[in-house]
Amino acid sequence: MPSAEPVALVTGASRGAGRGIAIALGRHGCTVYVTGRSEQAGDASVPGTIHATAQEVTAAGGKGVPVRVDHADDAQVKTLFDQIRAEQGRLDILVNNACAIHDQLTAPGHFWQKPLAIGDMIDVGVRSGFVASWHAAPMMVEKGRGLIVFTSAPGSAHYVFGPAYGAHKAGVDKMAADMAVDLREANVAALSIWMGSLATERLLAMIAAEPIKYGHLADALETPEFTGQVIWALFNDPDIMTLSGQTVIGAEMGRRYGVTDQGGKVPPSVRDTLGIAPRVSYPHVIR
Repeated sequence: MPSAEPVALVTGASRGAGRGIAIALGRHGCTVYVTGRSEQAGDASVPGTIHATAQEVTAAGGKGVPVRVDHADDAQVKTLFDQIRAEQGRLDILVNNACAIHDQLTAPGHFWQKPLAIGDMIDVGVRSGFVASWHAAPMMVEKGRGLIVFTSAPGSAHYVFGPAYGAHKAGVDKMAADMAVDLREANVAALSIWMGSLATERLLAMIAAEPIKYGHLADALETPEFTGQVIWALFNDPDIMTLSGQTVIGAEMGRRYGVTDQGGKVPPSVRDTLGIAPRVSYPHVIR
């Protein structure tokens, strides 16, 4: 039966940012489709499964729907969207979060000294976000409303972990800007959100393993749910189209909407701490 509440899809939601975003949307009663490849413990080097996240979404007050999807496989992605259309008839929020993060991404060395597979994050990260948005856009355009979000980070504007990481973040920021041009007349918004350093399983393990190198991040960590709360606030902003096409800083959007993190914490903005700001896309359009 179709949901009366907003329907969301969060890709790459077995763990990390995707898991937190999905749970946060569940707290607001959303039906959340949770995708990823991990179905059983041990399927990946870090904990988390789509089924566990879906259960947490439901426990939070929404309805979690786990769907195993390899976002490198276009056929599987099409089947996913066919399922959403058949079961719900609409999609209100798409969060493009899936990314193929290789365990050696943060290892010492230059990019050519690390596995070539690190570049997979350009496929499952940039291209996969394009494919998911290509399927989502028609459903949103039909309804005359929707929000497409790309999860990103300041690494799009400064060096972090090498060129593959930077290309991924810069790529999704630019896609949000350009998708917004095509979607504007349909009242569908697209934007990219810079998340701060997240208290995810992966980053917490990095801090524990190399406290001298990464320990300074501990005091500035955001919970993964914070971005989900910001996305919900954006979705409910009647003036969301004024932000469409922008790359926004999650911490600044939190201040804008009065969204705080766990314990009432107000996360710092990288604009304030490091003087780094998103690139602005020029308004000139060539079709």
